[in-house]
Amino acid sequence: MTQPIEDYALIGDLMTSGLVGRDGSIDWLCLPRFDSAACFAKLLGDEENGHWRIAPLGAADGERCTRRAYIDGSLVLESYWETETGTVKVIDFMPQRDVAPDVVRIVEGISGTVRMLSTLRLRFDYGHVVPWVRRSDGDRVAVAGPDSAWFRSEPPVRTWGEDNSTRSQFPVTAGRRVAFVLTWHPSHEPRPEPTDPFEALESSLSDWREWSAPCRYEGPYREAVTRSLITLKALTYAPTGGIVAAATTSLPEELGGVRNWDYRYCWLRDATLTLGSLLTTGFLDEARAWREWLLRAVAGAPADLQIMYGIAGERRIPESELPWLRGYASSAPVRVGNAAVDQLQLDVYGEVMDSLHLARSAGLPAEAHSWRIQLALLDFLEQNWNRPDEGLWEVRGPRRHFVHSKVMAWVAADRAVRTLEDDPSLPGEPDRWRAMRDAVHRDVCANGFDPERGTFTQYYGSRELDAATLLIPRVGFLPPDDPRVIGTVDAVRAELGRSGLVRRYSTADTDDGLPGDEGAFLACSFWLADALYLTGREDEARALFERLLSVRNDVGLLAEEYDPVSGRQLGNFPQAFSHVGLVNTALTLAGMEKRTTEAG
Repeated sequence: MTQPIEDYALIGDLMTSGLVGRDGSIDWLCLPRFDSAACFAKLLGDEENGHWRIAPLGAADGERCTRRAYIDGSLVLESYWETETGTVKVIDFMPQRDVAPDVVRIVEGISGTVRMLSTLRLRFDYGHVVPWVRRSDGDRVAVAGPDSAWFRSEPPVRTWGEDNSTRSQFPVTAGRRVAFVLTWHPSHEPRPEPTDPFEALESSLSDWREWSAPCRYEGPYREAVTRSLITLKALTYAPTGGIVAAATTSLPEELGGVRNWDYRYCWLRDATLTLGSLLTTGFLDEARAWREWLLRAVAGAPADLQIMYGIAGERRIPESELPWLRGYASSAPVRVGNAAVDQLQLDVYGEVMDSLHLARSAGLPAEAHSWRIQLALLDFLEQNWNRPDEGLWEVRGPRRHFVHSKVMAWVAADRAVRTLEDDPSLPGEPDRWRAMRDAVHRDVCANGFDPERGTFTQYYGSRELDAATLLIPRVGFLPPDDPRVIGTVDAVRAELGRSGLVRRYSTADTDDGLPGDEGAFLACSFWLADALYLTGREDEARALFERLLSVRNDVGLLAEEYDPVSGRQLGNFPQAFSHVGLVNTALTLAGMEKRTTEAG
């Protein structure tokens, strides 16, 4: 049975993550990294592709828990089951690791007596490989090729093998706790020291509360902002500071469709928006780590700048398909890797320049080599900004002169000018970049604006619209009160709107090389709220923001998209871009957002 995407909650250890359904089943888990092969892949297949369910004995397949929530300020999940014989809760988390990744599940009796059943099906290599399982000192160890996992309970409970799974049945009474720990490690290495599950629970709660305590945001919607910041932290690969776009691959943008992509990588365009939210809310260490990841990733020839990288800065992300997985809700193919890595998307030069300018302006100590990298990027962009590209939405159709790409080329030149004005001691030619900035501005206004309809378009010479043009006032290309900005906001809202939310573009009118449709794009809907606020329609902006908050699931998480007709979340989950949008719009509504909104 396929659970709705919004039925899942996230657990993680700052190096990888898993998804726990409301039925008590972990249906997605990649070990040891976000981009590793999944050992639980039921999310994209069926139960034979791997999962781990803990629920009351007799609970039907797909039966949901009564209620659930994260413990305040943490990524520790509590799920409650109320049965005819009593009440029990299951605590799920992944402690921040010292050596090996652990998944800890603690079953605690609240009242009465409840018989529980744990069913563990390990399937390595995205559900493709059934491991060999044996007993060792009372525990179970599963091995297949390079992967090994140890499974134990504390105190020990009755466990047996059945149908290529490990089952455990046990009663819990009020106050009794039974813990399970699943630990992964390379099969050629000795078993790591066992984790004490109860000590791990206390340390995990302490770690998360210590991290979330410095949050400077005290405005409206604080709970939603804090949860989104915790989610962004959970999607961070701690060793490098890279932030993955989402925890999953191939969750569809249309149920039954083919728009299924792998988002377990780091996109450069996320840098500016993420840095802004982290800096403004007080998380300077995370902002610094993200900036350092960015500088390492982009080092090299400017012409070789990629739109995305691996979590450690890897450049090779080859795309392939997994035919043995049927896909979420039969949405095939299931893809790993992402071929968009080879696309030309000129906007990323602007995003890199903007993010590094923002970091410098916020007071992060500048790296000596950072400005040299920026100058090299500018040299390349000066000669190439007028080329067609694939645009920020990674269309797999023909290259175009996308308006957003040109606007971000303007941003690159503008931030160079501003940086040199702020620090004249830096080497550079401000007049040269002013000339480039002016040339790009003239070109966009002459070729990317439709005077008949009073709106910027998706690309030069088109009549199609693009929600990315909502960012024009935000980045400072034109002031918010410019009639061209107001016209664009109104046109995007009218033509790309869907039940009050916004699509990226019209899939019917834009040749993006793919069949089918998609839902409303949540990040774009937050951009619309920002644009409404900037153009003086504060009540409408707040109403849209609250509408978007209502789209979150019961534990405050957002996917990439939303279908207002079915009321379903769509796309990879949870999506960093959506949560960054939530944080930044809340900051905008609270008057805390530090962005450039002056015309250059």
